[in-house]
Amino acid sequence: MNISVKAADNRSISDDVLKESLKKSIEGRKLSKVLLLPPDLTRLHSYAGKIAAMYYNILKDKCQVDIMPAVGTHEALTEEECLEFFGPDIPYSSVITHNWRTDVVKVGTVPSEFVKEVSEGLIDYSIDVEVNKRLLDKTYDLIISIGQVVPHEVVGMANYTKNILVGCGGKSIIDRSHFLGAVYGMERMMGRDHSPVRKVFDYAEEHFLKDIPLMYVLTVTTVTGGNVNLEGLFIGRERKLFEEAVKLSQQKNLTFVDKPLEKVVVYLDEREFKSTWVGGKAIYRTRMAIADGGELIILAPGVRKFGEDDAIDKIVRKYGYVGKMKILEYYKANDDLKENLSAAAHIIHGSSDGRFSVTYAVEKLSKEEIEGVNYKYMPFAEAVEKYNPAKLKDGFNTLDNGEEIFFISNPAIGLWARKSLFEK
Repeated sequence: MNISVKAADNRSISDDVLKESLKKSIEGRKLSKVLLLPPDLTRLHSYAGKIAAMYYNILKDKCQVDIMPAVGTHEALTEEECLEFFGPDIPYSSVITHNWRTDVVKVGTVPSEFVKEVSEGLIDYSIDVEVNKRLLDKTYDLIISIGQVVPHEVVGMANYTKNILVGCGGKSIIDRSHFLGAVYGMERMMGRDHSPVRKVFDYAEEHFLKDIPLMYVLTVTTVTGGNVNLEGLFIGRERKLFEEAVKLSQQKNLTFVDKPLEKVVVYLDEREFKSTWVGGKAIYRTRMAIADGGELIILAPGVRKFGEDDAIDKIVRKYGYVGKMKILEYYKANDDLKENLSAAAHIIHGSSDGRFSVTYAVEKLSKEEIEGVNYKYMPFAEAVEKYNPAKLKDGFNTLDNGEEIFFISNPAIGLWARKSLFEK
């Protein structure tokens, strides 16, 4: 059964409609054991936490319900973070941690010839498809993958099979898909569906995931005045539902600017952004809008490290955000980058390639640490005194001193671009 619901103009899909849609999606199914795959707290505004809690309450008295957040390379959720994301109804004892380095099994390989074709000859390695071993557990009658469709730097548009192959994936497919996207070029993919990485995921779905009892629950959301609006809900297995969500996200989550932006200030919610690995959204979601020679200031009170795990953090500290061409040069000469392709890709994602300056305003990392990875440093207190997010509105603002800035309160929910660049 396919379910497709869109909000009326300037309204959010109501909780009543949402709950009825979720009930309808499992109607008539004989279920004894269900696995929920929501995202983590870095998708705080996805509505997925609420949806996971609703499914849990609908199912808990009828069958066993396990919850495994599709964290990918991110840190495991703490009990406090689960409470923040899911609310009080999901017990922490039901939450399973996915480890992308140890908890996976190989289900197939995307051949090098296919990767070479979709990358236009830029990459010619094969990609092993690894997923968490629980997805192959035949005792699960239904596996519900929950997540938000939104512009994304690696795959073009987030979610659908990405939640399985990256969120619940292993090191090979995460590393090699990320590097494929980075080499092909973020600007060529973000906000679009049929990217090389998405084609790899489609290949994996067609050849290796068919026997998994998956159902996708896809959301499109916006945020206004601090409130999250559920703009669209798409439930089912077929790709056409993802395509519907992509079209809606392109309408709701793309912001086009008429002229290059000289100065952009981005705020990173400390609950959602604890590393530059995730905080890089401030850079790559705005890079198509910022002028050459422009300035990006990132207000990041929660950022306390670079990589989400120790191995990646060490690599970022070693090489710094040096840009695409330099990191490709380092990649050819250094085994640690060859063995950690997602880290190499992230360094590309988190660099401006010298086009504009990037200043991190932090309080949990030192000036030496920030400058050591090739960003500029500003004390968070000093930055907030000048650019107080509580007093700024999304979009253009004129400060008391007459300076004009463009403010973004949450880079995770969109993509900002000059239309001429996007259309290229």
